[in-house]
Amino acid sequence: MNPLAVPQKPDTNPTLTVLGFKHQIVYHLHFWAFVAVAPLIMVQWQQDHVLLATLLMLFCLNALAVIALLKFSGHYFLKGRLFPILAVVCAVYSTAINGHAGLYWAYPAAAALFFLLPMKEATGFNVIFLLAMSVVSFLKFPEADFWRITFSLGLTCVFVMIFAWLVGRLQGELTRLATTDPLTGCLNRSQLADVLNVQIQMRERYERVCSIILMDLDYFKLINDRWGHLAGDSVLQELPRRILKRLRESDQLFRVGGEEFMLVLPETRQKDADQLARELLTSISATPFGDGIKVTASASVAEIVKGETWSVWLNRADQALYRAKELGRNQVVSAARPSDEDTETSADPGFAH
Repeated sequence: MNPLAVPQKPDTNPTLTVLGFKHQIVYHLHFWAFVAVAPLIMVQWQQDHVLLATLLMLFCLNALAVIALLKFSGHYFLKGRLFPILAVVCAVYSTAINGHAGLYWAYPAAAALFFLLPMKEATGFNVIFLLAMSVVSFLKFPEADFWRITFSLGLTCVFVMIFAWLVGRLQGELTRLATTDPLTGCLNRSQLADVLNVQIQMRERYERVCSIILMDLDYFKLINDRWGHLAGDSVLQELPRRILKRLRESDQLFRVGGEEFMLVLPETRQKDADQLARELLTSISATPFGDGIKVTASASVAEIVKGETWSVWLNRADQALYRAKELGRNQVVSAARPSDEDTETSADPGFAH
């Protein structure tokens, strides 16, 4: 039996893995910020800096809220928006009343923003932060110190911004590599279970329909044996290009095996998916691939049925694909619905060899 038809533990979703790492960064930044700032509340209170002590207390309460919600519910409290506001206000005000003792906190605050907020927001906050610190420094310190503070804090922001930008690009590239097939550019199986589960939820909650098409190239091993693996790879690269010409933006194309592909078609009834599958098989067989390599494919179609799991849905499509192979290949077979009697609707005889 094809592994696709066997219920199995879903593959780890790379997008969720990256999100998990981001949550760990947020968690640790807030934890250590709380550890560093909490003792300062009493220090500022004893120095009769009541407003600053109050602001630092709000900062620590926000940190505790973020830590608690991330740990126990996985939610990011207010998306981290309070941290930059409170950090900027506290650092600017502390510098204004404490001089250099408050200035030292500006640098970690500026750096932290790039790891807690989207790049554009972090850049905007830091521009405002730098302007505010420049004004305070100009009023509070000698001119030489003003220039040192402004340029050193500005360079810190630039360096951290570049580093955070590179980390973001790296995360995006790693996610792309982990979720796409390197040969064909199609999505791979890492997100298959999640995509199908989303469609199942849409079916259960909103009565939305969705169909899948499983497609397998016929006698693909013969292509590799006769023309070589490079020619076989060329066929696998050309096939998605032909398929994608017929798909909508909401449709998704996966490579789920060596020469097996799957199309996820939201808002598509089984009869419409069946028609699309027939047209795709015609497109594949009508025009040779590469140096006159004639290719055909077999396909199956299955619409989601309320109450079934993704593995059962996929298993129905997989069994219909086996049926298409048994009937002579180069044709489409629609999977029987659980409520139907054990019948399957095959494509027109014209699709058979």
